[in-house]
Amino acid sequence: MTEAPLTSLYQALILEHYRHPRNKGELADHTVEARVANPVCGDEVKIQIRLEGDRIEEIAFDGQGCSISQASVSMMTALVKGTERSEAIRLAEVFTDMMHGSEDASSDRSLGDLRALQGVSKFPVRIRCALLAFDALREALGTGLEPDPLGGAAHNDGSQEETTH
Repeated sequence: MTEAPLTSLYQALILEHYRHPRNKGELADHTVEARVANPVCGDEVKIQIRLEGDRIEEIAFDGQGCSISQASVSMMTALVKGTERSEAIRLAEVFTDMMHGSEDASSDRSLGDLRALQGVSKFPVRIRCALLAFDALREALGTGLEPDPLGGAAHNDGSQEETTH
């Protein structure tokens, strides 16, 4: 397949997830929640997860923003629903590597529809949009928690609403 038809197919998939997002809404019986925002462009993502042990039994999101951020979170929720926490974190790492230009990550079929976003890596200003979903996932699962540079602590209960990278 030539690059032009593949690019067109990927753009169509991104728009499909943006216009018809998977798992969008509230999850009343969630066990963890995280909110992240990109103050530069205004994109916001809130995810809610119901964990059963280490398994992501259910996941939902709400938010607003560009087609990249909203398609990414739709694709991410569809991919990680039903997975173990460790697998979700592995997928977050592979996706992050893909956003930073890794050829190996770009060809990793375990990313599913998220591979459609590989072209975003060529636009540094848009990478943050694509990564917002996985930033929220990491925070909700307790793996993205780092001390706030101003001395506070990040929390996975949604109390830190802005993260910047």
